[in-house]
Amino acid sequence: MIRINLLPHREHKRRERRKQFFVVATLMVLLGLAIGFAGHTYMAGNVERQERKNDFFKAEIAKLDREIAEIRTLRQQIDDLLSRKQVIESLQGNRADVVHLLNELVLRMPEGVRLNSVRQQGNRVTLVGHAQSNARVSHLMRSLESSPYLAQPGLVEVKSAVVNNRRLSEFTLNISIVRPAAEQVEEVRR
Repeated sequence: MIRINLLPHREHKRRERRKQFFVVATLMVLLGLAIGFAGHTYMAGNVERQERKNDFFKAEIAKLDREIAEIRTLRQQIDDLLSRKQVIESLQGNRADVVHLLNELVLRMPEGVRLNSVRQQGNRVTLVGHAQSNARVSHLMRSLESSPYLAQPGLVEVKSAVVNNRRLSEFTLNISIVRPAAEQVEEVRR
């Protein structure tokens, strides 16, 4: 029988397989590193792109914040101007009130009634005076109530007083000034 020694052949194949294994392992490690580097580069590019977008958005938001602040100041200026306009309009509208008040008092004052003082606070007017009797004070209140410019006459007090040896009724009366509708003004003018 013939004996063949296969040990060197097997050893040679083992070395070949080991060499192949190391080459394949090295290639796999290199491929893994390449994939890792490509993934890292891709992700870094995405992060950088997103940071550029964020910077752009921050710049635009800052610009919009400045515009919003400017709009707020403009709105505040508009509100200030509107409030000034309303004050001026109310002053313009109220300047004829005193004329109407005095005119109505002259037109509606009955005989035997004399006013000592007229005080106005806003739309409220206080009349203090003397009358020959309580009936004349009542007549004055009815006359004032029929006026389109005066409303809500209210008697505060009536007391007896002696003036120049004559017995008179001293009264205090409150009335309100109102703005009549246009139809009432036309009726009064006729």
